[in-house]
Formats: sequence, C-alpha cells, structure tokens
Amino acid sequence: MSDPRNVAHAKKVTQEKDHEQAKSPATAKQKSRKAKPAAESAVPASAVEPAKSESAAPGELERSLAVLSKLKDMEFHSRANIEALAELTLTIEDELKQKEFVEPIGALYSAQDGFHTKIAALIASYEAKCESLKESPK
Repeated sequence: MSDPRNVAHAKKVTQEKDHEQAKSPATAKQKSRKAKPAAESAVPASAVEPAKSESAAPGELERSLAVLSKLKDMEFHSRANIEALAELTLTIEDELKQKEFVEPIGALYSAQDGFHTKIAALIASYEAKCESLKESPK
C-alpha cells in the first residue's frame, strides 16, 4: 500500500493543476472583455448573476476537496503521533523505569486518540459533503 502522504501530495498537485487550467480560460475571457468597447460589454446584472452562481459550485468543490485533503493529512499525522506515543510509553515505562512520566504520557496518548477519533468522524462527514457537491447539478 502506498504512503498516504504521497497520495495526498499527488492529489494536491492534481487539484492545483486543475485549478490553474480552470483559471486560464477565465483570464482569457477577462482580457477579451477589456478589449470590447464599453457599449458592447454592458450586460444586465441579472444575466451576470446566474453565471456566477453556476461557476461557484465547481470552485466550491475544488476548495472543499483541498480542505478534505488537509484533514486527511492531519489524520495521518495524528495516527503517526499515536504510534510514537505508544513507543515512548513502552520506552519510559519498561526500559527506563521512569514511573513519574507514565501518567502524563498516558494523558497525551488519550488526548491524541480522542483527536484522532474526532477528526476521523469529521472526515467521514466532510467526504459526504464533497460527494453531494460532486452530484449537484452545475
């Protein structure tokens, strides 16, 4: 199985490329609008508003997917922190016999585990939101 960090990075790079490609045609449209005389570029406000609402959904999806990627990255690091704390617990308790630090590191482990549980639940609900954005009509 591949490293989740590599997968997250590849997803982020793909999203950035897609975002740049989506941005390029908009820039060309803006330049062509500037080239038109003022009389031709005058469009009623009601005609512009629906176009903005239609283009907002894809942008919202892209931004939501970027947020989801960051949440998954945080979840990955949370899991790594839990593993590191478990190793430290074993080292402190069994090898070093430093009993005064067993309780504080146990509290850290519990807090990190609680964070991991909550972020996993948030990711699940946020993934559902992203799916609903994908399915919504454009």
